[in-house]
Amino acid sequence: MELDGLNFIGKTRSGARQETFRAIDPATGAEMSPDYFEATIAEIDAAVEKADRAFQEYRNKSGIEKAILLETIAEEITALGDELIDRCCRETGLPEARISGERGRTVSQLNLFAQLLREGSWVDTRIDTAIPERAPVPKPDLRSLQKPLGAVGIFGASNFPLAFSVAGGDTVSALAAGCTVVVKAHPAHPGTCEMIAAAITKALAKTNMPDGVFSMVQGLSVEVGMALVKHPLIKAIGFTGSFKGGKALFDAAVRRAVPIPVYAEMGSTNPVFILPGALFENGENIAQGLAGSVTLGVGQFCTNPGLVLIQESEKSASFLQKFANRISQINAGVMLTSAIDRAYRSSLAKLAELEEIETLAGGAHENIANGAAACVLKTNAAYFLSNKVLEEEIFGPSTLVVSADGKADLLKIARNLGGHLTATIFGTEKDLKDHEELLSILEQKVGRLIVNGFPTGVEVCDSMVHGGMFPATTDSRTTSVGTAAITRFTRPVCYQNFPDFLLPDELKNDNPLGIWRKIDGAFKNDRKAS
Repeated sequence: MELDGLNFIGKTRSGARQETFRAIDPATGAEMSPDYFEATIAEIDAAVEKADRAFQEYRNKSGIEKAILLETIAEEITALGDELIDRCCRETGLPEARISGERGRTVSQLNLFAQLLREGSWVDTRIDTAIPERAPVPKPDLRSLQKPLGAVGIFGASNFPLAFSVAGGDTVSALAAGCTVVVKAHPAHPGTCEMIAAAITKALAKTNMPDGVFSMVQGLSVEVGMALVKHPLIKAIGFTGSFKGGKALFDAAVRRAVPIPVYAEMGSTNPVFILPGALFENGENIAQGLAGSVTLGVGQFCTNPGLVLIQESEKSASFLQKFANRISQINAGVMLTSAIDRAYRSSLAKLAELEEIETLAGGAHENIANGAAACVLKTNAAYFLSNKVLEEEIFGPSTLVVSADGKADLLKIARNLGGHLTATIFGTEKDLKDHEELLSILEQKVGRLIVNGFPTGVEVCDSMVHGGMFPATTDSRTTSVGTAAITRFTRPVCYQNFPDFLLPDELKNDNPLGIWRKIDGAFKNDRKAS
């Protein structure tokens, strides 16, 4: 398709501002056409106002109608074919296989939420029927379910140009909930964003959805994103990115006259605890798998292990040698942007200057644009506990090994950890029984616990939790991956003593949708609630 660099204001394309920017190929530093127009405040206002008006109609669309929309978006994204893959690879420096796989995940994600909508029970219907003869006070008829919030703002991520971007998890869960969406495209891959936005717009037209269900604005400046967060008609924000960016959006949202929720996933170091028995029995395989997990995607996943904790033992030295050797053999890879590459190098340089930090392995940065080499650093438990900066995420292919004297050190480190997306424990059956307290502590720190596996690889399904305690996210009660993500963009509404004809179909006595409902304390999917 021919790209024009214009913003999507509902069905209208607009480029009113003089300021423009271009995509840059991170592997070569070359600019790519066309020029992209930085959205004006007027364009952002128009997009949000359209979204607010469209919400009044879209909120009442049936689950089947919304499911058809999501399925049609999936079809339109697939129809973009190799042209989408080529543009995305050139804008991100990511290999074709990775982008093809991510497109598959994006399409599957859309279809998964469509299945959720077709089944319909996700609305969490609760019915307590009336008992008028109850004494001393009659019991009213009470019925509740989840309803959409309104127009929401979504920020695309740099590291997942498809699965966490314009048609990614935040957008699909908001549309599935019945919300309208205004997306702030990520400036690192504006062409990819434009192609996906065009596919969504085509799907909206095919399914006869109201103008304003979806808009997308472009921009390099902080002004564009902040204008979206501060707009009084926006009811929630979805964000995946850095702690600095997510916290700034959160702070702006809570300072509004009417505060709104910001669901920000802001990264994590994803600690990996390798217990003595596992190190003794399976150290070589763990070293190999860990090296692959640390460097997967050039370390630019939010679930790469950035922190490894082991106990000093007769096997620990040989394990670290094997791990370092594996890391040193991995070729440097292209980072997503020059800014990310600079930040990675700067962070490693600062750590290397600290006392008690030893470099175990580090490849040379290859003579390619934005080429980042993997790195393994090491310190001791006491120094780690005394220096909180060592727990902060370094976005890139590096990890810090912390060597503990024994179980007591591991428990102390675990208690002092901040919030993370994941925590991993490698252990034999005896290890795990001996370290139940460690598991109990980590359960209070993260959204996903892994035993004898690696955190990279986030399955998109009903039970996935991709979230965690602050500072990994701004709301530990939610997930940004999986069907449970839909409830970020809903709120419960209760109807008391309503006549049956006025109730939503999900709450009517004869259960016309045939969904599972909690009726007087019991789950049922029969056709009668009275």
